[in-house]
Parts: sequence; structure tokens; C-alpha cells
Amino acid sequence: MPVKTTKLIIMIEIERKFLVDTEMWCPKDSGNPIVQGYLSTDKERVVRVRIKGDKAWLTIKGKTQGISRIELEYEIPVDEAEVLMKLCHDFPVRKKRYVEEINGMTWEIDVFEDKNAGLVLAEVELNDENEKIELPEWVTQEVSADHRYFNAWLSEHPFTTW
Repeated sequence: MPVKTTKLIIMIEIERKFLVDTEMWCPKDSGNPIVQGYLSTDKERVVRVRIKGDKAWLTIKGKTQGISRIELEYEIPVDEAEVLMKLCHDFPVRKKRYVEEINGMTWEIDVFEDKNAGLVLAEVELNDENEKIELPEWVTQEVSADHRYFNAWLSEHPFTTW
């Protein structure tokens, strides 16, 4: 039987998160639906399975230190991701992701659905924790250090119950 190989991506994730003023932000396209579930939401490590269109990933994230953490990501077949999704605890996080290039930076804007409806977050990944960024006009409060806005937390404590 042939051995399947996966593509592994190892990186240090450095990102900042912000709330979005939905009166000022207007999507430029229809976005991409994402469903993700959590096999582990331990403070020391998070294990996530994500399905986005016809692709899927298994992601392991280490403990957050400041706005950085180790991340290992494996692309996996969608049918395997669907099996793993059934093993996840709590409920999956569903959202639509929009990507915008602003002032040379890639912003990912997530519009949450289902139990997290009403929450809209923007994330920007950085090369360095001290990298200067110019905030779009529709960005409001920074929530990078607030664990309640981590997707793993939202899978257990939905935004609609706050």
C-alpha cells in the first residue's frame, strides 16, 4: 500500500487581532467559508482541524507568549478532516474569511457565524512582534492578548453567551 505524504509547514505565528467596526468595513468579495474544530484546547497546546473549501489542515499551536507561538500545520485530505471533526469537543467554529491587502499587509477578516454570530475580527500576521503597522480605518479595539477572542476559546464559550 502506498504511503501518503503530507506537506508540513512549521512557523512562528506572530499576529495581532482587532475588533472590526462593521459600519465602516465593507467586504470586497464573497469570502471563503471555514469550519474548524478542536481536538485539544489545553493552554500549553491547541490541536485544530480546519476545512476550507476543498482543502483541510491539521494544526498544532504551542503556548502563546506575547503575540507569538509555534505553529505546525499539515495539509490533510478533506475526508480525513471530516472524520477528525467528529472527534472534536464542543462545537465547530464557523466563519467566513475575507482577505484584504492594505498598505502592504495582508489582513484576514473573519465574520463568525452560528453561536459566534455578531463577532467580526481582523488579524494581521507580522514578521516581528515590534513590526509597525498602519491600522485600517475600520479597526477598533486590539484584542490580541484577550484569550476570549481565540477561536479555541470561542469553540467552548460562544460569543453569543457573553
